[in-house]
Amino acid sequence: MEMADQADRRQALISAAFAAIANEGFEGLRLRPIAAAAGIDHSTLHHYFRTKEDLIAAVLEHVTSQLEGSMRNDLEPAGRLRHHLGAIATAIAERPELFIVLDELDLRARRDVTMAANIKHDEQGWRAALVALFDEGIEQGTWSVDLDVHASVELVIATLKGLRLRPDTAEVVVKQLCDLYSRGASE
Repeated sequence: MEMADQADRRQALISAAFAAIANEGFEGLRLRPIAAAAGIDHSTLHHYFRTKEDLIAAVLEHVTSQLEGSMRNDLEPAGRLRHHLGAIATAIAERPELFIVLDELDLRARRDVTMAANIKHDEQGWRAALVALFDEGIEQGTWSVDLDVHASVELVIATLKGLRLRPDTAEVVVKQLCDLYSRGASE
């Protein structure tokens, strides 16, 4: 089998697992139907993913890779924050299945140390980008030097994670959060 075919088959397995989690939660994540959806035998699936956990980790990577472009570096810090929050709010509204899967993964991480480690690893980049954004904003005078950067990062992340549960409120909540940080910029 050619490398392109292997990559396509691997992606088909990830997509099938993603769909199973989005539609049925982890209860619906069964390897035989996933293999069948990708057009392979159940035993062949293990040539692509050694364990079910490896497949789940690939689903996490698949989801987070689709959210990576939401932080624009060509804007000033407050504009970058507004854009990031707006992009995530739009994604929550337009692609709810991404966030359903993230919710399932986050819930599983509360009971599964491997999943918790995978999520922590994936979120390190997000946290680092937000820390850099707030640090730059403080340095440029956008926000007060008294701003607690790490608490602000956790507030942004907690807000966005909470919006996954109430996508109908995403637009108004993001606007309010942006307004709070905009007011902080002028004080």
